[in-house]
Amino acid sequence: MLPKFTLIFLLVYGSGLALAAYFADRFLTDNAHDQVLGQARLMMESATATRTYTNEQVKPVIQQAAISSMTFIPQTIPSYSAVTNFSYLRKKYPDYTYREASLNPTNPRDRALDWEGDIILSFRNYNERLELTNIRDTPDGKMLWLAKPIRAPEACLECHSTPDRAPTSLIATYGSNNGFGWKAGDVIAAQIVQVPMRVPEEIASKAFRTLMTYLGLVGLATLVMLNVALQAFVVRPVTRLAMLADRISKGDLENTELPLKGSDEIAELASSFNRMKLSLAKALRMLEGD
Repeated sequence: MLPKFTLIFLLVYGSGLALAAYFADRFLTDNAHDQVLGQARLMMESATATRTYTNEQVKPVIQQAAISSMTFIPQTIPSYSAVTNFSYLRKKYPDYTYREASLNPTNPRDRALDWEGDIILSFRNYNERLELTNIRDTPDGKMLWLAKPIRAPEACLECHSTPDRAPTSLIATYGSNNGFGWKAGDVIAAQIVQVPMRVPEEIASKAFRTLMTYLGLVGLATLVMLNVALQAFVVRPVTRLAMLADRISKGDLENTELPLKGSDEIAELASSFNRMKLSLAKALRMLEGD
């Protein structure tokens, strides 16, 4: 009986486990995807905070020294500070990359690639868009990216409206051909965080293996406990009934009384068996009396 019960349990539990694995895999994959995007958003917000801090507090202080010395100081540029700050963050999160891509940058390093330019144009064409995310194929594998628009604040126009208004040190460093013509409120660049798809896939895979291991252990422990309970409350009493029935069938009516414990079906079966044995004993005595 126990082997059959074990087989039935394994089939039923195995089917449920397979179904749970299917839905768990999808759920954990989506959750890992959202987790990585959440991390990217946090990093992007950190970069934005760095930009704001640089523009509002660092730039006014350092700019006076820059004007007096006629030296261009990149630390006064919000994008430079944000990118540099992220480079330190990458030491702990090496899989994440951050770019502030622009179609018309002052620094050629920030010039948008083709796919980055499409993102910037999308933000320009759909002004209500505050965020874009997608997956793209690269020679190094699939990459998950998150992008947000960068709009030119009024403070940026003193350097990026026309070359004649820009600091001499800026023109001397980067020239007068790029990074001008900006207008306040226009989308002039995009913050882009990228991370390989293997990162959320590894997170999901690790969580899936852990979940399946625990479910497997729970199933094994449940099977063992059910087998023990079945052996104690079903198999053993039924086996005792079978042995006593065999003794009675051979004419042994002595010491064949079954103990009654509980009020379950097995106890009722034992009670019925005892009554049957008494009835059989009375019938035999009546036959012997005749």
